[in-house]
Amino acid sequence: MSDAAFSGGDALAELTGLSGAFVFPERLLQQIWLRGDFDARGLRLRDGRALRIVRRGRWNRLAGPDFREAEFRAGEGSAAETWRGDVEVHLRAVDWDRHGHAADPAYDRVVLHVVLFPAPREWTAGAGGRRIPILELLPLLERDLEAYAEEAAVEGLAGRPYSQLREVLASLPAGALAAEVERHAARRWAHKVALARRRIDAAGWDEACHQAALEVLGYRPNRAPMLEVAERWPLAAWRAGAVSVEEAWASAEGDWARAGVRPANQPRRRLAQYAEWVAARPDWPARLAALGREPSAGARQAGSARGDSAPDLRQHRKALGLAVWRRRLAEEVAAGRLGGTRFDTMVCDAWLPLLAARAQSEGDEAGAARLAEFWQAWTPGDAPEELARLAREFGGEGGRGGAPLSQGHLQGLLGWLATLLARAGQGT
Repeated sequence: MSDAAFSGGDALAELTGLSGAFVFPERLLQQIWLRGDFDARGLRLRDGRALRIVRRGRWNRLAGPDFREAEFRAGEGSAAETWRGDVEVHLRAVDWDRHGHAADPAYDRVVLHVVLFPAPREWTAGAGGRRIPILELLPLLERDLEAYAEEAAVEGLAGRPYSQLREVLASLPAGALAAEVERHAARRWAHKVALARRRIDAAGWDEACHQAALEVLGYRPNRAPMLEVAERWPLAAWRAGAVSVEEAWASAEGDWARAGVRPANQPRRRLAQYAEWVAARPDWPARLAALGREPSAGARQAGSARGDSAPDLRQHRKALGLAVWRRRLAEEVAAGRLGGTRFDTMVCDAWLPLLAARAQSEGDEAGAARLAEFWQAWTPGDAPEELARLAREFGGEGGRGGAPLSQGHLQGLLGWLATLLARAGQGT
């Protein structure tokens, strides 16, 4: 990757990756910190001290520090300290100085300065010369910056007029487009599994399932506050009935996005839905893990049925036993509390990646590959209708002539479009 050319006023970095130029905005770095999408094991501050993250803090999208109410343990042994306060996130350490934060009382409670690129110093100067420790994230990222930018572009696709991209898609030969869709589907699956595995490593199986489920129930506008609720009240509290839906709602009241969210998808209703789900299936992560080992026989049958040529998607799903397994997941894991496209989104964005990450950690690469096959063939979850139309138009065999669309098919096209936007700096 080349050196960065920075645009301080827009808080972004312009970089060159393998796929061409792309933009990496500061807001994306905030999202990486919010989701813990980095290796948090064995953290070291710029000054060499060990750091353990207790709470990454609440994302503050208004004026002031980027994250509030964070908590850390710094140092080791008798010299260890607990820090509670705010976190400021920048692409570069010098951005603190350029923005004049040391002279702004709103930043007096900042206890950690998180930066992306290597810092030329060990600490940041706060008010009165206070030394604020620096944590560099770039060495902790498990994917290159271009991959993160492409994932952010997926988020930026919401509400975008896809018709503007139709001409670009139409200019590619069918074979080349199909190969790109397949390649990007594989990349998106790998990203989802990697994130799931980091969650499992950081929080354990039950909490990883709990966090992923609430995040999916938040839909795109409310993923961040839902994740904050999940981390504040672990699954054990929901099992014990110690979580009030109203209290959980009120804890992030200033962060909820309600405009443009359908009544059925309002976060208060989704919190209540999750409370009912956990009450009915308090052991749902264990049930999910048990069911996750069962698709193997169906997948082997599907593989033998395929032979040398790919079957019709309906035949492939039947050979996989997907419909039966879907019904069992809906009832045995979700207690019938989830349905429609939201259920399919839960399966594809949370459950299947978690199961594949678990299989990988157990050394079961064949099991992980079978789960990838399920993900590829699964019914798409929530997706903009315009994207579905583009998928039918340009996505290869799936969706043509009234044939059903698959999750892998739609996700591959989504990832490919996101790459185009990331190169153009339009992803966030």
